[in-house]
Amino acid sequence: MSERVGIVAVAQTKYSADRADVNEGELVYEAVKQVLQETGLKFAKDVTGGDALNFGIDASVTCSQDHWDGRTISNCNVMSYVGGHHSDEDKVAEDSLNAVFTACARIMSGHQDVVLVATHCKESQADKWGIENTALDPVFLRVLGLDFLSGAAMQARRYMYKYGITAEQCARVVVKNRANGLKNPLGQGTPAVTVADVLGSQVLASPIRQLDMKPASDGACAMILATEKKAKKLCARPIWIKGVSNCYETHYLGDRDLAECDALVKAAKKAYSMAGITDPDRQLSLAEISEEYSYQELLWMEGLGLCGRGEAGRLIESGTTQLGGKLPVNPSGGMLAGNPTVVAGMARIAEGVLQLRGEAGERQVRGAKTALAHGFTGVCGALQGVMILGKA
Repeated sequence: MSERVGIVAVAQTKYSADRADVNEGELVYEAVKQVLQETGLKFAKDVTGGDALNFGIDASVTCSQDHWDGRTISNCNVMSYVGGHHSDEDKVAEDSLNAVFTACARIMSGHQDVVLVATHCKESQADKWGIENTALDPVFLRVLGLDFLSGAAMQARRYMYKYGITAEQCARVVVKNRANGLKNPLGQGTPAVTVADVLGSQVLASPIRQLDMKPASDGACAMILATEKKAKKLCARPIWIKGVSNCYETHYLGDRDLAECDALVKAAKKAYSMAGITDPDRQLSLAEISEEYSYQELLWMEGLGLCGRGEAGRLIESGTTQLGGKLPVNPSGGMLAGNPTVVAGMARIAEGVLQLRGEAGERQVRGAKTALAHGFTGVCGALQGVMILGKA
């Protein structure tokens, strides 16, 4: 990347099963308020020169989804909470890693110097299955009653059959991530479980069981990005976006081998190339991977090149991806410990930033220098995004 873009502040709400006590704007402002206080920035530039920094936030990028918010143009719910009344605001749907990508592109284009990014989702107030069904083709797929769970079940079955991945290996992902999540004060507090607990939980859509799936969650995340010059004024330890990319899969599930994740492979290769990563399993200190279902962490690890195809099951059995292992994966607990869809990608970035700053508390990875953040959306990971973060 020719111009460096720094992340100068990040904040997350505590994730909860139900935040009926606040509306969407109030929820997102819990995170926005923290990054404003941390940086001393205001929504509008101080044209009088009275501001000690003599600059403010140029623009805002938000990420939300109309169906989850129960209204069209869902960013209207949060416009005044992110400074949209003082400057322009850009709305991104799908996963919020793409909102950070958009803010980064705005800064690299030279049009803005300081951009606020914010995302929210309240899964507790909507029907997950109905929302996911509407994301599918209305002529050929929606009428079948498909949703992301049934799609994931088909993908998990195909992946397990092609590469010999076992239900026990998938269950180990849940055990690891829930244990990590209990070390995260912002996590949802999902209780620790055993492999036997996971395998004994209710079957939702074979081979996926209740504990293989992330819990419903409400929450928000915010961060501020800036040019290198202004980042160094705003923050003693900016974290730099070293590489970023995204890629779509083909739309129809029947056009894909669901045991593969070609879009993730392509997105990862582009992000690695930008960041100068040639050997990810050695050069990365940690990976924060979005995983709505347990098998996805294993499949996405392979797509990210952290191991060979079909090797992720043996990798988790070896302890490599544990906190304290050679390459910790989801030391935060990830989505399986409680993150909302939409918010998940930015939560992965925020956790990467905390790790690189040495501010991750009990879940801290020692000597972390480079972090990978991943986000996806859509049935069977239709849209994949990868971001590489570095300290220097």
